[in-house]
Amino acid sequence: MKSFRSHLVLAGILLLGAAIVGRLFSLQIKQHDLYQAWAQGQQKFFASVSGSRGEISFAGGEKLATNSAAKFVYLAPDEVKDKEKTKNILEEVLGLDGNELQAKLAGSNSYELLKDKLSNEEIDWLERLDLPGVHLSEETTRIFPQGELVSQTIGFVNAEDQGQYGLEGYYQNILEGESGVVEGEKGTNGFLLLLEGLNSTQKGKDLILTLDYQIQFEAEKILKQYSQDLGYKSATIIVMKPDNGEVLAVANYPNFNPNNYGQETDPAIFQNTAIQKIFEPGSVFKPLTMAAAIQEGKITPQTTYVDEGKVKIGGSTIYNFANRQYGQQTMTQVIEKSINTGAVFAEQQLGSDLFLKYLEKFGFFEKTDVDVAGEVFSENKEFKKGYEINFATASFGQGIEITPIQLIKAFCAIANGGKMANPHLVKSIIDKDGKIEEVSLQAPKSIVSSNTSSQVVSMMISVVENGFGKRAKIPGYYIAGKTGTAQVPEGGTYSSEKTIQSFIGFAPAFKPKFLILVKLDNPKSSTAEYSAVPIFHDLAKYIIDLWQIPPDYEY
Repeated sequence: MKSFRSHLVLAGILLLGAAIVGRLFSLQIKQHDLYQAWAQGQQKFFASVSGSRGEISFAGGEKLATNSAAKFVYLAPDEVKDKEKTKNILEEVLGLDGNELQAKLAGSNSYELLKDKLSNEEIDWLERLDLPGVHLSEETTRIFPQGELVSQTIGFVNAEDQGQYGLEGYYQNILEGESGVVEGEKGTNGFLLLLEGLNSTQKGKDLILTLDYQIQFEAEKILKQYSQDLGYKSATIIVMKPDNGEVLAVANYPNFNPNNYGQETDPAIFQNTAIQKIFEPGSVFKPLTMAAAIQEGKITPQTTYVDEGKVKIGGSTIYNFANRQYGQQTMTQVIEKSINTGAVFAEQQLGSDLFLKYLEKFGFFEKTDVDVAGEVFSENKEFKKGYEINFATASFGQGIEITPIQLIKAFCAIANGGKMANPHLVKSIIDKDGKIEEVSLQAPKSIVSSNTSSQVVSMMISVVENGFGKRAKIPGYYIAGKTGTAQVPEGGTYSSEKTIQSFIGFAPAFKPKFLILVKLDNPKSSTAEYSAVPIFHDLAKYIIDLWQIPPDYEY
């Protein structure tokens, strides 16, 4: 009986073993492909990724925006053996908040980002500690090697790799890499084991800018230096080639570091005042009024009028700066001494309809279409109502709203023989194969004749030789320029204290290589003669020396 039972148990074991072997044979041999597919479906995944972002460089090749591999650390909570110890170590090594760490350690997520863009010291610590559940990995990140240099114009890239502001935003579709697929595999616990098989991705195209590294650096340095003595809260310099519209520098003060844009608390710091800040330009506008009146044959640089220090327009009275009275003056002297009533005289000879026509031709009622994201413009609705007083004050740059980029574009027509070039910052685009594509440009538009242009240039030279622009003079060179000290609209009237002081000029005057606009917001000085003009002088002298421009005459 006992032997029978033993045989029965043995037979049962043999039958069970046979069933198990049969089942294993079915799973591992007959249905191997099916279960392998199921396992791979659970463990493998595919994700869409983009190729690396295109680089941005100065005209001379200096890198302005590029890419770099950066380490980051993430947490797999289920792998952590001693959560309290891990929390304390991470809190000390990475400077993370203890409460947030505790919440992540207690969470059910299989992946928790702890910190990106780790320092070398943090990486060394984590590698030595080798904490269970704490993993180092690597990602490509956007970096800006020049730091704060030309920051508002370059913009930055957000966490989703989308360009924000500036060139990064405007050229997003060109800079971003083409998408592809990456194959990943997870272990049985769901944690990432590997990523491989990057397919079909392509690097974004590179941009070569018109910006000159040395001129950009010098312009920003000068603005910072003068800010201490002049006390302005913000300032802008634009440098252009008037013959083709190439922008050589766009300097804004203050600026920010696009590598650390997330640390900024005031979004106003991202505003590119060169293209996004509307202002009333003041007397720098007068040469444009003169150009229109000369072009229409209404005046010449020698035309005279008698200044009484004021002029009545309907029920309003317009005064000269500081209520000065000059007596009989030529139009050239009007520009030299920046006489408001003289600009009104020239506008009245021209007539409001023609004056409006030329303001449209100079581009003051539309965007310049410069290739930087976020450009604004004013429709000047109040000015366009057609009141006589509006046209009178606009003749000397008050009551009309423009941006710095609009102003310097208009002056291209004066400096470039009457032809107005369009400002642009990208010179060429390079694809993944290294093929260079030159950016197609609009032909400069004729605004006034070369004869009119040369007459206005001579008037602006007289400003530097004999007028309020003497501090812009560089021995051996003819410099053309014009000062502007504009009142600032405030509460329906004009501030008695705040001013915008500016200077626009070019050199060598009769065959200019560069055009510079300096704009300062409420400096401590009384007029642009003592603020914007010296800044122009320093930068113009730097460019002349840098480019070794031959002098116009011996001195």
